[in-house]
Amino acid sequence: MTAGAAVPDSARPAGEASGHAAGAPSEPVGGWDCHAHLFGPYARFPLAADRSYTPPEALEQQYLALLRRLGLRHGVLVHPSAYGDDHSLLLHALQSQPALRGVVVVPPGSTLPLGDLHARGVRGARFSHRSGAGANFSGSASFDDLRALAPALADAGLHAELWTDCQALPAIADTLQDLPVPVVIDHMGGFDAKAGVDEPGFRVLLDLLASGKVWAKLCAYRNLLNEADWDVGRAFHQKMLEANPEQLVWGSDWPHLRVNPVPDATQLLDMFMAWAGSDALVQRVLFHNPERLYR
Repeated sequence: MTAGAAVPDSARPAGEASGHAAGAPSEPVGGWDCHAHLFGPYARFPLAADRSYTPPEALEQQYLALLRRLGLRHGVLVHPSAYGDDHSLLLHALQSQPALRGVVVVPPGSTLPLGDLHARGVRGARFSHRSGAGANFSGSASFDDLRALAPALADAGLHAELWTDCQALPAIADTLQDLPVPVVIDHMGGFDAKAGVDEPGFRVLLDLLASGKVWAKLCAYRNLLNEADWDVGRAFHQKMLEANPEQLVWGSDWPHLRVNPVPDATQLLDMFMAWAGSDALVQRVLFHNPERLYR
C-alpha cells in the first residue's frame, strides 16, 4: 500500500469503507479497534479554550458506523487533549455504548476521581513523552505525571498508555519495567522507517514487548507518512509479532487527526491483516489480546 492510496474524507462519507483487500486473511466479525477519538457535537461538548489544535467534529454515530463497516464490535476511545480535563464526551459515550472502553488523560490538578473510572468503562490513562517535543502540550500529562500517578492507577485497576517514540524509549525503559501498572505504547513506538529494524530504540521496544510488561498498538501509518511505499513498515510489524504476539492490539487512529490525505481505516485494517499473515495472529490481535487488556 502506498501513501497515495489514502482517501480524503471529502471523497467518502465519514467512516465509509472501501472493502477488504484480496489475499488478506479472512475478514473478522467482532473484535476490537483499540485507538480512536471523538469530537463533538460542539454545541453539546465544546472544546477546551486552552488547546493546541481545533479538529472537525468526529461523532459517536460516525464511529459506530465505522466499526460496523470494519466488521468490529468494540472500540477504545482515547480522550483527546483538545478537551483538556473535561471528560464529559468520553464518559457519555461509554455510558451509552457498553461495547466501548475508554482511556482518560489526567493532567496535573485534574479532579477526575480515578477510583470510579473502571466501573464506568475506563481502562487506562494516557501520558506523553516524545523526543524533541519540549514541554508537554496543553491538555496532556507527562512522564513525570505517570511516575507520580502509577500507584493510584494500580489501585484503580487502570493501565498506563504512553505516546512516545523510539528515540525517547531507551532512557525510560528501566522505569517502565519498574512501574506497578502495565504500559501500552501508542503507534508502534513511533519507529523510524528509514533507520531500520536494528535501530537501538526499536530494539528496546522489542525487548520491552518480550518482557511481557509492555503492550503496543499496531498502528503503523503515522510512522509511514513520508514513505512512498508503506510496505516498508511490514518489517517492523513482523519484528513486533515475533517479539511477543500476546502483547499487541490494533488501532485505527480514527479520525486521523492532522493527516492529509486522510487514510481509509478499512485499508489500514487490510494492511494489518495482510502483514499478520495468518488467521491465528489476526484473531489473537483483534480478539483475544484486547479482551485481556480492556475487559
